Amino acid sequence: MSFTIEERGRPNTQDYRVFFKNSAGEYISPFHDIPVYANEAENIFHAVIEVPRWTNAKMEIATKDPLNPLKQDLKKGNLRFVANVFPHKGYIWNYGAIPQTWEDPNHKDSDTGCCGDNDPIDICDIGNKVCSRGEIIKVKVLGTLALIDEGETDWKVIVINTEDPEAADFNDIDDVRRLKPGYLEATFDWFKRYKVPDGKPENQFAFNGEFKDRDFAIQTIKSTHEFWKALISKKPTLAKFNLTSYSELHIVHMSMYIIVSGWL
Repeated sequence: MSFTIEERGRPNTQDYRVFFKNSAGEYISPFHDIPVYANEAENIFHAVIEVPRWTNAKMEIATKDPLNPLKQDLKKGNLRFVANVFPHKGYIWNYGAIPQTWEDPNHKDSDTGCCGDNDPIDICDIGNKVCSRGEIIKVKVLGTLALIDEGETDWKVIVINTEDPEAADFNDIDDVRRLKPGYLEATFDWFKRYKVPDGKPENQFAFNGEFKDRDFAIQTIKSTHEFWKALISKKPTLAKFNLTSYSELHIVHMSMYIIVSGWL
């Protein structure tokens, strides 16, 4: 299974988009059409890289737009760039999301006490390669951090690219502490303070900022995959998803994209 991208517009403009295509050259949604699993038996997942390491432009899967291309986030009408918070430069990992997952904004997590942030679940790839924007990689899950972002649960799953030459050495969160000393502490510090330059308070965390292990993280991903399946199939289990709070919701099975007006 292979994927390609098509860029439209100029980077660092509001018109810039990154669209995705499958091996047949057909346009697809990175949110809905790329399988969550690369190898289900081994719990290897696909991940969509939104922000390459060391860069600052806050790119994200556009959940409101047809085909869900990548686009740069806006705040108060301006393109959003994450500040360099000393000693960090931009994002300190390849940052992205796992397709076919969704953090349900109407489900209160029993561990965090907060509802989901209405987006696919986020990943931080700690591998050595600096990925490209829109690159689809296969990842091994190592653990997760439970960020509470403005009152919402926003899981940050720590992963490593399976093609990384050191991937075989990493199997759980303790391996990150042992083989990349200081990386988890830097990750916690980054997420705690990255909004402070914008005038916002430091972020909070569930579990007192403790990183949870691989098994916990995998279960969290699987849970968000179930929320996604309920979202796109409109199963009775989606009763807590309040459609009346949105001005429009179209679920289109053939192209598997969602247009939602009024999200976020």
